[in-house]
Amino acid sequence: MRIAWIGKKTPFCGNVTYGREITNRLLDRGHEVSFLHFAQEESESDKSSNFKEVSLPFIYKSQVYTIPTFKATKLLSDSLREIKPDIVHASLTLSTLDFALPEICEELNLPLVATFHPAFAGKGAKLISGTQILAYQLYAPFLDNYHQVIIFSQIQKELLAKMGVRESKIAVIPNGVDTVKYSPGTSDIKKEFKAERLFVYQGRIAPEKNIESLLKAWKQSDMGANSKLLIVGDGVLRSSLEPFYGSEYGIIWLGFVANEERRIEILRGADVFILPSLVEGLSLSLLEAMSCGLACLATDVGADGEVLEKGAGVVLNTKDITSQLRTLLPLFRDHSELTTLLGQKARNRVLERYTLNDNVTQLEGLYTQVLAPRPLTLGSFGYG
Repeated sequence: MRIAWIGKKTPFCGNVTYGREITNRLLDRGHEVSFLHFAQEESESDKSSNFKEVSLPFIYKSQVYTIPTFKATKLLSDSLREIKPDIVHASLTLSTLDFALPEICEELNLPLVATFHPAFAGKGAKLISGTQILAYQLYAPFLDNYHQVIIFSQIQKELLAKMGVRESKIAVIPNGVDTVKYSPGTSDIKKEFKAERLFVYQGRIAPEKNIESLLKAWKQSDMGANSKLLIVGDGVLRSSLEPFYGSEYGIIWLGFVANEERRIEILRGADVFILPSLVEGLSLSLLEAMSCGLACLATDVGADGEVLEKGAGVVLNTKDITSQLRTLLPLFRDHSELTTLLGQKARNRVLERYTLNDNVTQLEGLYTQVLAPRPLTLGSFGYG
C-alpha cells in the first residue's frame, strides 16, 4: 500500500513520536510511505527505499501548533498529485492546512484519514486550556469531512460525538508502544545518581503538565537523601521552577533527553513514574514507563485514567494533587513491594491493550476498510 503521511518531525512531542513510530512500523511491513512534514529545508530521501520525504514550508512551528506559509497548500497538493498514494493519513498538526486537506483530497479523489491528538481534561470535566477549547471547537465541524478520524480512547469518542462528529466517522485506535524496546531490564541509573529509590517525570515543563504540584509535594514530603526525582524534559516553566526546586531537595533536572536509549535506561532504572497533568490525550510517556515496568501515578485526564483503571496504577484526582502526592510519595519510597507489584500490573496492561504491533494492525484494517469499493456520491466529504 502506498501511504502519504502528513505530520511533523520537530519539535519533539507526542505527535512527532506517533508519526515516527507508526510510519517506521508501516515500512517494516512492506508499505511505501511518503512523509510530508513541516521543515524549512528540503529533505533528502533514500531513493532505494520505500520511504520519501517532502518538506512543507512554515512560518512558525511549536509543540502545540503550526503556521504554514501560503505556498504550503499548493506544494502539498502538487506533491500528492505526484506521489499518487492509495491513501492519505494526516496526523493533524493544528494548522490551517488541516482544514484544506479534505477539499484537496476530494479534488484528487484520494481517501483521507486523520489522527486527532489534542489533549482534554477528562470525562465530565471542562476543557480548561484555551488551546484545547479552541482546538475542539474549531475542529469538530470539520472532522466530519474526513473519511475516518482516529482518536485514542472511548472517552474522546464520546466527547467528539457530543460536538456533532458522526460516530461512524470515529475510529478508536489507542496509542501503542514497542514492548520489546520499552521493556524491563538492567540499568546503572541509580548508581549514577546515588539513589536507592528513583522517581521520574518525563514530559514538557509547561503549565498544563502541572509539574509544580509534584515539585511542591516532593519538597514538602522530605524524601531524604537516598530518594531522587528526575525531571526529564524542557519547556517554558523550567527557568522559573528550577531555582526553587533543585538538588538540595533531591530533584535533578536533566532537560530534554534526545537519545532514546538514554530515556529507556532512565525508565528501566527507576521505580515510580509520575504524571500530574491537567490535560492529556493518551500519554506516550506514560505508556513507555508502564511498558518498562514502573509503578505509575497519573491524573484522571484525557485517557490516562482509562489506561490505569482497575489496578494498573494509581489514578490521581485533579483536585489538590499536591496533597495526594504528599501522602503517596513516602508510601512508594518505603514499600518496594508495592512498586514491584504495580510495575508488573502496568507492564501487563500495556501488553494487553497498548502494543504498537496491535496499533498498526488495527490501522491497516482501517485503511482496508476506507479503501473498500463504495458508491460515489456527491458531497462524500461533506461539501455537497
